[in-house]
Amino acid sequence: MKNRIHTKLLNQCDQLLKWYEAELEGAYVPFYSSFDVRDGGFKIGNVDGNIFPAGFNNICQMDKESAPELITEHLQARFPNTQRILLLAEDHLKNAFYWENVIAIKELLQEADYTVDVGMLSPELSDSVELESFSGKKIKVEKVKSEAGQLLTQLGTPDLVISNNDFSNSYPEIDFSKTSMTPLRDLGWFQRKKHTYFEHYNKVAADFAGMIGEDPWLFQVPTKRFAKFDVTDEESRKALGAEVDIMLAATQKKYDEHGVTEPPFVFVKNNSGTYGLGVVMAQSGADVESWNYKSKKKMKASKGGGGISEVILQEGVPSVLRDEEATAEPVLYMLGQELAGGFLRTHGKKQANESLNSPGAVYKRLCLSDLKVRAEGCVLENVYGWVAKLGLLAISKEAQDLKA
Repeated sequence: MKNRIHTKLLNQCDQLLKWYEAELEGAYVPFYSSFDVRDGGFKIGNVDGNIFPAGFNNICQMDKESAPELITEHLQARFPNTQRILLLAEDHLKNAFYWENVIAIKELLQEADYTVDVGMLSPELSDSVELESFSGKKIKVEKVKSEAGQLLTQLGTPDLVISNNDFSNSYPEIDFSKTSMTPLRDLGWFQRKKHTYFEHYNKVAADFAGMIGEDPWLFQVPTKRFAKFDVTDEESRKALGAEVDIMLAATQKKYDEHGVTEPPFVFVKNNSGTYGLGVVMAQSGADVESWNYKSKKKMKASKGGGGISEVILQEGVPSVLRDEEATAEPVLYMLGQELAGGFLRTHGKKQANESLNSPGAVYKRLCLSDLKVRAEGCVLENVYGWVAKLGLLAISKEAQDLKA
């Protein structure tokens, strides 16, 4: 399948790029984004879109070298008077792995000739502090405060705030009203919902598939919202199990149509949030009704400890990719509307139908720079890259909903 799609994408590259650029003309485009892609062999879909991505330290060196040019292109077009940037980090004082990501972003911004301060809104931080990343790199982090709606630090007032804080916490006590920020705080997880993102993604994927003459299902990830979820309530789990069986039956029809012989499965996911929390695989409604203590605990976990009151059911896309003996999936990064890098998330203890975004994952090289050198031979980068672009189009339409 990948080779067929790759050939079509190359043959219709100009038409597709014109469509992509027209869709984004005048639309909101966040500073950065990342997309988890699953390749089942018979279909390839975007299963998560992150607007405040971590993991920039994992992209390959070749991609890092081309990133400053993309940064400059995006910021000069959308924030032309920017010189000083405040990189707003998560409140992770003790997460040494996270600071590898922040340092990587800061270095890319500095290579693009911007002055960069790093700060946090954490109430635990009373002044600046020097933190150490997992590899031993040091980074100075400032206390961020708000004055008359403008975020600033003791180092000065930034022209632009680039947020790497995903706003799972909305910080209701802080006034952001005069702060120029990207990505938009309104796209934070305190109010963003995954089912909305996938409604837009699946519509865009259908348009894309139509242009290259393919079944939209080959790129879509059917997703349904399940409100009023309570993992401790037997009736709630029973109702959720019934919805799982309905989705599995619909998936089986598509499997039969496309000659897929393996059994379908569903992911139940928290409708908000990231970090791979609140994700459980189910192969039947009975699986959900009989969740054990471990599964129930997973469906209580959310970033910030707020609990899970709403979930989505999502058609599971298995991953046929392997890296040596590990199951693998690509994660692609964008700066503005351009592909900027990626890596393979691998996990030696997870099967093809399980979530790989969990402890024990290892990250391997996947360079999107290869596309600029020899597009014809870069099947994975090209096909997965277009799936990521569909994800960005979905995010731009999410942002439009906020303005409606």
